[in-house]
Amino acid sequence: MRLVFPLALVIAMICSSVMTNAQTNTIRVGVIGLDTSHAGAFFKIMREAPATSPMARLKIVAAFPGGSPDIPSSTDRLPNYTKEFQSQGIEIVDSIETLLSKVDAVMLNSLDGRKHLEQAYPVFKSGKRVFIDKPLAADLTDAVAIAKLAEHFKTPWFTSSSLRFTPTIHRYREKTDRKILGAHAWSPCSLETHHTDLTWYGIHGVEALFTAMGVGCEEITRTKTDGADVVVGRWKDGRIGVFRGIRSGTQGYGLTVFGADFLENDAKYEGYEPLVVEIAKFFAGGEPPVSSQESLEIMAFIQAAQQSSDQKGIPVTLQSVMEQADEQSAKKIQAWLR
Repeated sequence: MRLVFPLALVIAMICSSVMTNAQTNTIRVGVIGLDTSHAGAFFKIMREAPATSPMARLKIVAAFPGGSPDIPSSTDRLPNYTKEFQSQGIEIVDSIETLLSKVDAVMLNSLDGRKHLEQAYPVFKSGKRVFIDKPLAADLTDAVAIAKLAEHFKTPWFTSSSLRFTPTIHRYREKTDRKILGAHAWSPCSLETHHTDLTWYGIHGVEALFTAMGVGCEEITRTKTDGADVVVGRWKDGRIGVFRGIRSGTQGYGLTVFGADFLENDAKYEGYEPLVVEIAKFFAGGEPPVSSQESLEIMAFIQAAQQSSDQKGIPVTLQSVMEQADEQSAKKIQAWLR
């Protein structure tokens, strides 16, 4: 016996199937921290992503506002961004635990790096993948503690500045056959009293430098004035990498790369979208696009730079600051690991 279905019913069945598949493929994202422009910018990019993009699977469904009362740029932004998220139908929750019950993955966007260790802990315990926005932490000790917790709970994570994935910078990581002899990166470098100096904004230029140079920095020296920073790093293979942080005069982002058979200085900042694409691929089950080793070395570079300027510009090794942070971080998270 042959069954014949009305056309309207067939169309309804097809639409239902498509909707079910779309719902199955959707990755529910939770946001921690509505005190930074990144939260709104990332949401807009996801919402407007074409259907063929990996970002199309991401849907922000809940947010925990957070905030830091002792940082004016946090308290000034928090109300407006919270209202913006509410107006888009995103649920605002009063705890990270509640957030975790509603989502598949987490973007930890809190402006204040001091908050990241405490806020990441319940996420790691849940096993849900998490992207931690820059800076990874306010200092190296907390950064190492974050990596230790993630390893203990076996939770995938990564952190990055958007500068890393901008195409004119990330090309140096993609084309590994090009021999790079050195690099000079620069970015704005405003300071914030609760953070190790270069974590607050200089992290952008430092991330660009490491994208070109890779890991292996052993020793740095820093010269600091009111208007600028110059940090010179020596890599274990003898290469030299330089970061210039700008606090006065014309500001911008850039990278000059010195190669065996090329010299290029056309790198530039190209927006957040390349980073959000990487977050989407990671949330969908991909490998972390930045290793914890590299992220910690970046933070060690920043910490060593702090110690160098605190001691009138003497050379400081990354190994020495890592040893200090390793011991201090173990004590800091001891109770959480019991």
